[in-house]
Amino acid sequence: MKALQCVELAGPEKLIFGEVDDLVPGPGEVLVHVKAASVNFPDVLMIQGLYQFQPPMPFIPGAECSGVIAEVGDGVTACKAGDHVFVMAGHGCFAEQLVVEESRVNLVPNEMDFPVAAALAMTYGTSLYALKQRAQIQPGETLLVLGAAGGVGLAAVELGKAMGARVIAAASSEEKIQTCLEHGADEAFIYPSGNLDRDQQKELSNKIKELTGGLGANVVYDPVGGSFSEPVLRAMAWEGRFLVIGFAAGDIPKPPLNLAL
Repeated sequence: MKALQCVELAGPEKLIFGEVDDLVPGPGEVLVHVKAASVNFPDVLMIQGLYQFQPPMPFIPGAECSGVIAEVGDGVTACKAGDHVFVMAGHGCFAEQLVVEESRVNLVPNEMDFPVAAALAMTYGTSLYALKQRAQIQPGETLLVLGAAGGVGLAAVELGKAMGARVIAAASSEEKIQTCLEHGADEAFIYPSGNLDRDQQKELSNKIKELTGGLGANVVYDPVGGSFSEPVLRAMAWEGRFLVIGFAAGDIPKPPLNLAL
């Protein structure tokens, strides 16, 4: 089968496309013919050796995909050959075939497009878990989404709105905030790109307070990190919930813990 392999820790330009051995499912495993695979930020980190989980080298990247089950191993009962599925594999999706444990495949309706199914789990799954299970967001609360035009950010905008929240989207360009408004955000504003200085951090905090009538955001959804997290934390409402989603800015923030008092 053909696959995209990571043979050295570097950028995507160093990935190698070629033939690898075909796969056979073992007990409790399924063989999936991959129809579509999504590209997410963890994939980019993993091929550079910057992700918290690192497969042994060489490896096939690609955390999630969709396809059709071609074969099932002994003991598999939840799915069968011919089923349409999306897969959260962690890695291995940038290939024509994929073998994973039965627990990693999820059935999808046959009428769902494969590209849609492939892009579903990491973005919408992350945002649904964060907003519903962790933040337990309630109708009427204010949700602030950083990096709101990105994959998980835009999913958070849509899901937050569907859950009845007032959604404030923050992104780095006019085009991006227009996208957020088209997807349901109630308010949207532009913040600077790159590392924020102290004045820019204060401006960010003040903007959030202005849009919330001085009350602050009930829930913050932060996939950006870096110098953005502290000023947003300073602009949270009483009993607010701060969702740590990722660090697209590159740096893991170290906010003063006295802010939580």
